[in-house]
Amino acid sequence: MVWLILGYINGSLVATFFRHQTFYEDPRYILFIHMVINDGIQLTITVILFVLNYALYKINVSFCCFFILVAVFTTRITPVNLASMAIERYIAVCEPLRHPQICTVRRTYIVIGWMWFICVAPDITDLFMTLATESLSFFHESVLCIRPNVFKDPILAFKRQVFDIIYFSCVFLTLVFTYLRVLFAARALSTDKISTQRARNTILIHGVQMAMCMLSYISASVEIILLLIFPGRISEIKYAHYLIVYILPRFLSPIVYGVRDKKFRVYLRMYLVSTRCRVKLQTVAPLKTTQGVIWTQV
Repeated sequence: MVWLILGYINGSLVATFFRHQTFYEDPRYILFIHMVINDGIQLTITVILFVLNYALYKINVSFCCFFILVAVFTTRITPVNLASMAIERYIAVCEPLRHPQICTVRRTYIVIGWMWFICVAPDITDLFMTLATESLSFFHESVLCIRPNVFKDPILAFKRQVFDIIYFSCVFLTLVFTYLRVLFAARALSTDKISTQRARNTILIHGVQMAMCMLSYISASVEIILLLIFPGRISEIKYAHYLIVYILPRFLSPIVYGVRDKKFRVYLRMYLVSTRCRVKLQTVAPLKTTQGVIWTQV
């Protein structure tokens, strides 16, 4: 149900974006909708994986590799995307005259391409090393689909920790730098303080969302501690861990741009109203009577 609700919200945001060309030319909204689509893919894959682990317990290793890698890629991209959005807001506030030259649509798509490259390249090597070290029969087996059961080499776990530290440290420093610069700009500027304050608050919410995404880095340690405290509650702990680490951070994206942003809120409201009107029209059907055909609502 949580996935369906988030899917409806994210689907409304994506539909609103693609219905109006004004968003195509704004790097801010391009980065935002990229994050929404990425989070939608991440939620879909992790929900499928979560349900399969509960329903089937063990699944084929080849399918498990696909699900895990896509989940890892999309999870890594979210904080990097947040850092890019914070930099765009920093340039808009602190370098407003250069913003149109620096933040172009073409460069935005290049940045998105680089996001995928730096997030996919380190983890795709896990698959290559597994292919090189494991026998072919291993990929026909069935296992509980968690990362240590598929990518077994201890070196891969160490490599993952190193890259997690590098990624999240860079994102954290980026958000702190941009927030402080926007904060100083808000104090220095005597005009347009409202928009500056709004940008500062947006970057702050990015920071909160990024902090929640960073829970995935320490979640394994927290889960071990909780299992020691509540040894008979493994299913409940994993379920709560999934909701808090993977679901809850994705609730903030619609709030930041879908609700707080004045421009996007207007178009989103128009889309929801038009959708509701179409649904009402589709529920109207002809009813034949002795006097002719009248229209009534089913």
